[in-house]
Amino acid sequence: MNGVFDPARWRPAPFLPASDSRDSSLVFVVAVLCFLACLTALGVLASDRAAAGWSRQLTGEMTVIVRPKATETPDSAAARAAETLAGVEGVAEARALEREKAEALIAPWLGDAADLADLPVPRLVAVTLEREAPANAEALERALRARGLDAVVDDHSTWLEDIQRGAAIARWIGLGVFLLIAAAAAAVIAFATRAGLAARREVVEVLHLAGAEDVFIARLFQARFARIAALAGAIGASAAAVLGAGLRLAGGGDGLTPVLPVAWTDLLAVLPCPLAAALVAAAAARLTATSLIRELS
Repeated sequence: MNGVFDPARWRPAPFLPASDSRDSSLVFVVAVLCFLACLTALGVLASDRAAAGWSRQLTGEMTVIVRPKATETPDSAAARAAETLAGVEGVAEARALEREKAEALIAPWLGDAADLADLPVPRLVAVTLEREAPANAEALERALRARGLDAVVDDHSTWLEDIQRGAAIARWIGLGVFLLIAAAAAAVIAFATRAGLAARREVVEVLHLAGAEDVFIARLFQARFARIAALAGAIGASAAAVLGAGLRLAGGGDGLTPVLPVAWTDLLAVLPCPLAAALVAAAAARLTATSLIRELS
């Protein structure tokens, strides 16, 4: 068909075209930022799950350090302590650890050069508590004193506080990283909005002369960059979900590793990413466009 009779030739061009060759770079940058934000969310969820698992393990067990008397061998003292603790209400199991296991626990603190054969290594008793009604450290200490045993009960409260403190720090770090990424995305969108308005300054002035309000022009940029950010957010979230699924499959039942488990439900955290990216982009574009339009006026 001759170009003169092509309807597209005479159709007025939109103020902001639906697609622009320069949008690909913006989509890539925002997609990378969304990908990093999703990875941060997955990392925070995995660290919270790991901390919860360690806390459950520590609260469900206690360690008893038995110091034998001069008239008793270390093994017999540990065996008597285990028998005593097994009869305490709220204790599911109590077992005395061999000297080799106690030496393996002490060796990292003393170094490889230390000769443990001549040292008076204390005997340890591992106590597993009942989940419904666990015994407390005071009950175990009373039972041991009643049998004339010199022992120290470690309820792992110090380690539990460290784990909870570390989990809280990880959450705050994750929140800080997420806010930094959101701020970076908003700055990128603001820069793109400023560049788009500067390139169309004459058109903006004509629209003002024709009676167009600032809100109408700002909405055009707001809608445009919200769509771009939503697309970029979907791409970044999809990439993060694929990576998270790969880590979950590679790690088997423990996710990435037993230390940092990734669950299938964690992948749901990436679903709000396109909407969040669109909202951040819309807000940044609206504020930037409104400010620049007033300057141009």
